[in-house]
Amino acid sequence: MKTTRVKRHTARALSVALSACAVAAATALPAAAADQPTRELLMADCRSGEGKCTFNSPKLEEAYLGEFRQVSNALYNCSTSDATQSMTWDDTVGATDSLGVSVTAGGNIAGLVDLSVTASYSHSWSSSHSESSSLNMTVKPGEVGWISRAQVMQKVTGTWQTHYDSPKWGHYYWFFQDTITGPAKNGTDGKSNAVVVKTRKMTAAEKRSCNDGSANGKAVVRAR
Repeated sequence: MKTTRVKRHTARALSVALSACAVAAATALPAAAADQPTRELLMADCRSGEGKCTFNSPKLEEAYLGEFRQVSNALYNCSTSDATQSMTWDDTVGATDSLGVSVTAGGNIAGLVDLSVTASYSHSWSSSHSESSSLNMTVKPGEVGWISRAQVMQKVTGTWQTHYDSPKWGHYYWFFQDTITGPAKNGTDGKSNAVVVKTRKMTAAEKRSCNDGSANGKAVVRAR
């Protein structure tokens, strides 16, 4: 009987101790989380200048050709013969961070990255690239045509250092890694921008739309 009482007492004590630890951990977690800034908050301070930020140890990765994107209106050929037309196109490609947030939408981010890359690689880094031109395209009857473009892109990885004049979230300095993806100069690492004409068959609904007053028997241009 004595042995049973000791075991029961020990089990009750262990249960109480475990419960106390669980409560302590649950209480501590929110407080610890409140002391840790999110990367979004730190980036916001870098943009505004509240945090004196630098982008340290930049490392440029090999350039690559980005995805093709439609950069012109579309030509719908509702006629019975090939349709040839000159189409204008324009394209603007920006830079984003590892969260997919634009680094060109105001603030200091783009300038800080450019300053760091220029100092390390002796050439400037661009956060945005715009280009426009025109191209003749031929679309067969019952098809849709448009112009697509792919931009040479390049990633740069580095570590953001945020310095505050007085402690924020308990510290003067905060650090976090980031990867910025932006347009690269044509020909970087042997990669070249590409502009192509693409076509496809019209859908059933698009073929029916060819019978309305404006498109009947003609090639028509529709906004992208």
